[in-house]
Amino acid sequence: MTATLTEAPPTAPAAGEPPRRRGRLTPYWLLLPGILWLIVFFALPMIYQASTSVQTGSLEEGYKVTWHVATYWDALSAYWPQFLRSVAYAAAATVLCLLLGYPLAYLIAFRAGRWRNLIMILVIAPFFTSFLIRTLAWKTILADGGPVVGALNTLHVLDVTSWLGWTAGDRVLATPLAVVCGLTYNFLPFMILPLYTSLERIDGRLHEAAGDLYATPFTTFRKVTFPLSTPGVVSGTLLTFIPATGDYVNADLLGSTDTRMVGNVIQTQFLRVLDYPTAAALSFILMAAILVMVTLYIRKSGTEDLV
Repeated sequence: MTATLTEAPPTAPAAGEPPRRRGRLTPYWLLLPGILWLIVFFALPMIYQASTSVQTGSLEEGYKVTWHVATYWDALSAYWPQFLRSVAYAAAATVLCLLLGYPLAYLIAFRAGRWRNLIMILVIAPFFTSFLIRTLAWKTILADGGPVVGALNTLHVLDVTSWLGWTAGDRVLATPLAVVCGLTYNFLPFMILPLYTSLERIDGRLHEAAGDLYATPFTTFRKVTFPLSTPGVVSGTLLTFIPATGDYVNADLLGSTDTRMVGNVIQTQFLRVLDYPTAAALSFILMAAILVMVTLYIRKSGTEDLV
């Protein structure tokens, strides 16, 4: 017997609209809300800030677009120490987040067992508290005469950090170390979550195969686990470094005038000095510098498939 296959008749297109054209336009209609959101809340503010950066004048007389691009050079020459300090603090916090976050993410992915969900909740829990409150809590933790500073003095850790210029004498507050500690704590979850996602995807049979080939645990980590988790490392470092570079809350609450970052300068220029062209120019310089560093970092790491 020979079976005869019949096809269902195609669905009739809407009146007056060719079916192929309607199918091609569907993805664009779905993207339209997101595109409008980006135009209104991203593209237009960027264009406005770009025009502000090339204006001259004063708040009393009003600002006018005169294409005064020298504002960029003046801002960079006046505040380059804050730029370098921001990059140094953000890089130090990113390294600390990686050193602290990778073991925890490894534990959650491979060793936590039934405690995995609880540990993940503890990692995410700080997000339910205000960023400002979390930073203020570190003023109590690092207070002069507190248990943390007392323990560091007993272990002579502050002697080393003072020699390195990260602390001043027997106190930690109002020093670079306090700012870096605040940055590390506030952005640590941004490092742990991508690392955990990347590690969880690793097939456990690869570790078993490495053990069958007489690889030591360290060799297995170096040859198997870490290379496969590279997308998570790259994603975590980017999610930590980029916001940490532009942060100003930690430097304002935990630091001093000697630890001001470029975010503090931009805030002061916008809200106190009311020098809008300089503030806008600093914002664009910071954005361009981060974009260049991120591009070079991604190319250097050779990671194209980011988590």
